[in-house]
Amino acid sequence: MQTVRSAAVAGMFYPGNPDALLHQVESFLHDAKKHSLTPKALIVPHAGYVYSGSIAASAYATILPISHKIKRVVLLGPAHRVAVRGLALPGTEAFDTPLGRVMVDQDAVRAISHLPQVIVSAAAHREEHSIEVQLPFLQSVLDKFSLLPLLAGKATADEVAEVLDCLWGGEETLIVISSDLSHYLPYQVAKSTDEKTVQSILNFEQPISHERACGGTPISGLMIAAKRHGLFPHLLDLRNSGDTAGSHDHVVGYASLAYTEDRRHVH
Repeated sequence: MQTVRSAAVAGMFYPGNPDALLHQVESFLHDAKKHSLTPKALIVPHAGYVYSGSIAASAYATILPISHKIKRVVLLGPAHRVAVRGLALPGTEAFDTPLGRVMVDQDAVRAISHLPQVIVSAAAHREEHSIEVQLPFLQSVLDKFSLLPLLAGKATADEVAEVLDCLWGGEETLIVISSDLSHYLPYQVAKSTDEKTVQSILNFEQPISHERACGGTPISGLMIAAKRHGLFPHLLDLRNSGDTAGSHDHVVGYASLAYTEDRRHVH
């Protein structure tokens, strides 16, 4: 019998109705700033779509020209709800969203299952949003793909980089790191803090602390792996909830970045 991880935050973080969801995602993608890049990896925010969907779309729009080549997505996010040691697989065969079913790549699971930092925790994945909110975007921009979903708990950047190296692949594999930036700071303080964090990412200065990005561990791991593989980071979008749908009193920061083999960033 197939074990499936059901959608946990449909109707909360994004529309639960398939038509409304597809319409919203496609609107975000249509309105996104266009960048002439060919990404191997993305850093994308994971808040409710009303807050961070437009920022996420600026990353996902960059893969539209190469979407036919991408067959596997390695997706890492932070574990917000259940404390885990290492990097947690869901132990399921698929993830469901209102837009359909995404199969977990069992070959990729086997490729990393020997690593001591890789564990299985269905509990960590059950209510977690950091992986789930990326899936409708991926389902909208890619034809057919399999998923390797990992939640980072207490782990080191080197442990993340080792997993990414195992799964790096070629142009068929896209790496996505799901992370927001600062949380609940006043607007101007957040703006300054997030600009410094992004500058650190662009300069390969890690580790990125969890105060600066909830996905600091996976981001730091990607920085190590990206440098090893000769990739260069590019900032696509940097805003916060005060810019999109919230008050300026306490905001959450969001950035989208792309890693490419080309140092140049052509707008």
